[in-house]
Amino acid sequence: MKLLRFVLRLFLVVPWILFGLLCVGLVYPMLGNRARAWLNRRWSRCLMAFCGLRVILKGEPRLTGPVLMVANHVSWIDIFVLNSARAMSFVAKSEIRSWPIIGWLVAGAGTLFIERGQRHAVHAMGEAMQARFKQGDAVGLFPEGTTSVGFELLPFHASLFEPARSAAVEIQPVALRFLQHGQRSGYAAFVGEESLVANLWRVLGVTGLAVEVVFLPPLPARHPDGTLPTRLELSHQARDEILSVL
Repeated sequence: MKLLRFVLRLFLVVPWILFGLLCVGLVYPMLGNRARAWLNRRWSRCLMAFCGLRVILKGEPRLTGPVLMVANHVSWIDIFVLNSARAMSFVAKSEIRSWPIIGWLVAGAGTLFIERGQRHAVHAMGEAMQARFKQGDAVGLFPEGTTSVGFELLPFHASLFEPARSAAVEIQPVALRFLQHGQRSGYAAFVGEESLVANLWRVLGVTGLAVEVVFLPPLPARHPDGTLPTRLELSHQARDEILSVL
């Protein structure tokens, strides 16, 4: 049955991905930001459904205006799960650009790739993020810098909180809680040395997968005494909020 489910879902997913690539190459250049965002949301929702993943939205996501969405990172799925709620540009490691198919899709959808280990990479990324904020866009950030099984949080990298802090843009923590048959599960996690193909085989061949997307209240813009928090304080606050519901 697992093989049959995998094949049937693959027959849905592959044409849908090809359609997405065509949209990125041919349709996106002709669309405005709002139309592109709507298409991104609808496409991502359908992709998750074709993969057999149920997306459960909780809380109140910021659906308009600039915002930095900060989430824990479990899988390649995360980008499309968050996009199904609000289309956003993600900060991602440059290696993702070279992933077959997934890399092409996220690049075409406006992902901001950071060259880790390169001088001035953080500064250049900060400028790119601020440009998106000025357009009223949402930016998605996985501040752990890598994936985990989803039950605990790795330390957050604070440097990429600075563009939102200096631009007075809201920072909204988001917790991704993966489930299988209603129970917390790390089954869909894309960690370690596992290949993307192996992870797809597991995800597309199983039943009962779901992810709860918990949108937590945005972080306070100022301390009670009116002073601004530092980027390190903001990263700690966001991590504590996400960890409280994991």
